Amino acid sequence: GVPVPALADLITGIERIAAERYLTISVIAHAGDGNTHPLIVFDPADAEMTRRAEKAFGDIMELAISLGGTITGEHGVGRLKKPWLAGYLGPEAMELNRRIKTALDPDGILTPGAVI
Repeated sequence: GVPVPALADLITGIERIAAERYLTISVIAHAGDGNTHPLIVFDPADAEMTRRAEKAFGDIMELAISLGGTITGEHGVGRLKKPWLAGYLGPEAMELNRRIKTALDPDGILTPGAVI
């Protein structure tokens, strides 16, 4: 997600990323609030294409952050966005979230393997 005034820059940037990575990327969006759902189309049986898709996903996360946005605007951060969470939130917010998670789920049985 990005601030609404940056939405055009995000879409243009995703178009550039798709061209650079030789991929098709569709963007489904809630244009009124800046939330986007980029859909990277690739063949998971093709190792090289999968690598390019993974790189494109990271490029999109970094682009959104650089435009004053977030890596998530609606659905939260799961396993796929995990590598970008700490860099986006910073160490203090990550520690606070870990402490809350531990307090609410001391046995670690809720969403095991997820970040928080």
